[in-house]
Amino acid sequence: MPRVLTKLQIEQYHDQGFISPIRVISEQEALSIKDELEQVEKEFPEEINSESRNNLHLSFAFLDALAHNKIIVDAIEDLIGPEISLWASVMFIKEPSSKQYVSWHQDATYMGLDSLDFPTPWIALSPSNIETGCMTMIAGSHKTKIQNHEDTFAENNILTRGQVIQDVDESKAVDLILQPGEMSIHHGAVIHGSQPNNSNQRRIGFSLQSYMPNNVKQIVGRNLWTHVRGQKRQDDDGMLLDRPRFNMDPNTVAQRKIANENLSEILYKGAKEKRNY
Repeated sequence: MPRVLTKLQIEQYHDQGFISPIRVISEQEALSIKDELEQVEKEFPEEINSESRNNLHLSFAFLDALAHNKIIVDAIEDLIGPEISLWASVMFIKEPSSKQYVSWHQDATYMGLDSLDFPTPWIALSPSNIETGCMTMIAGSHKTKIQNHEDTFAENNILTRGQVIQDVDESKAVDLILQPGEMSIHHGAVIHGSQPNNSNQRRIGFSLQSYMPNNVKQIVGRNLWTHVRGQKRQDDDGMLLDRPRFNMDPNTVAQRKIANENLSEILYKGAKEKRNY
């Protein structure tokens, strides 16, 4: 029997490439995490900013706790089984009335893995809707092969390379509306993007990209993983990252630097230029 997801939700994930919404924590808890996030932004501006947004679960214990949240992990087990590791995390923040957007893309394109089949939870820490620039999915697009992506490095495109898929069938687009504390889960190969935030508040989403079973291997870069549940991975070229004991734990802050350098090499492989995120 599934732990969290219904049979219908599991079928939707496999058929459409996403599930939404799923309540993870209360709205009050989500806004409390948002407040804590904004506090550490002030206290540690070099550790967390618009160009330092990857793998923050290694620097801050409250984000590590969210990455290990039982409802999230139970939902992932419903999709991939009991052996679970986390590849990375990304904090996506769109400032109020900003021009930042995310073009049509497939996550798995540049992740350097030997599989495209893995789920990514995206947890809303503020309202994520059409006005604030929520994610939009192209239903069923995960069933096709990886599409050609053009690197644009466009200024307001917050993807690493500003990568974009042309000629997307937008008639299949579905907006994922989330309240604080709700999450969506999307497939590594589903085409998705998001529009600018036209509201007067920040749009904050914590992407756990992605949870994977032990049989998925890194073929570009090193195998660096956070163990989450089940039997621990054993990769010849790998390293299991520790959990922070408290915010800015020196051990995991150092590990985050290693993980981010590895992630940068993976995501920018073959690119003509490299951004600072």
